[in-house]
Amino acid sequence: MSTDFQSARVALGARLRELRTEAGLTGKGVAEELGWQPSKVSRLETGKQTATPHDLTRWATAVGRPELAGELRGRLAGLESTYRSWRRQLADGHRPRQEVAIVQTETTRIIRALEVVRIPGLVQTADYARSLFAAAAEFRGTPRDTEEAVRTRIRRQQALYEPGKTFRFLLWEGALYARPCPPEVMSAQLDRLVSLIGLDTVELGIIPFAAQVRRAPSHGFWIYDRRLVIVETVSTEMWLDDAESIALYERAWEWLAESAVHGFGARRLITRARGALDLA
Repeated sequence: MSTDFQSARVALGARLRELRTEAGLTGKGVAEELGWQPSKVSRLETGKQTATPHDLTRWATAVGRPELAGELRGRLAGLESTYRSWRRQLADGHRPRQEVAIVQTETTRIIRALEVVRIPGLVQTADYARSLFAAAAEFRGTPRDTEEAVRTRIRRQQALYEPGKTFRFLLWEGALYARPCPPEVMSAQLDRLVSLIGLDTVELGIIPFAAQVRRAPSHGFWIYDRRLVIVETVSTEMWLDDAESIALYERAWEWLAESAVHGFGARRLITRARGALDLA
């Protein structure tokens, strides 16, 4: 979990504690009022658990300040607009999140993306995407809408061929070897990457294992024009739109781009990775 997200959650918990103490209630007292376990009150106040909007409305009523429910929900909304939990985003499956990705792509002229251990969604084959969606649903215990999600992801890829758009992808060489799918699926996926080399809207750079880099590629991220950065963690997707964060990620992308190979060099690395597959 990011430090910023945790700090914001702790701040919300401090506000809950402040309202409780102002009302003259103990933690046990407000728990009894709400029909909760005292441990839940403690987790909310210490920032170890994220409240729901319903939790906050009930809290405001329990401490005798129902008029503050809007303020508390606003704090939560601000927190979740930047730090979006996968549990909530995928409550109805992966397709709705892919629809959001289509909208972001449609409204963006230049996308810069770094991926460290997987192929970017915008250039995935249907079979490769299918493997990822199925595994993610199993891991997070979310609804399986794999085929709908795959169709939506492939529909998003139509943007690759739109004049006036530019897609600049950076891949750590390890992404060519990580195998979230059977070898034959990975083989087709690597062929797909090669087919995009030379497309006028796409720039594909591979950062070789042996390349000297000014900054190690610690995690993937996507930059949409100069207005938004999206970063995925195991539990959360961060949407960063402040100028400082955007500038920092732009610098990270440019530093890594210095070490990437393109054209023939990229094709050679992809071909080598394909040759390492154990195909029957």
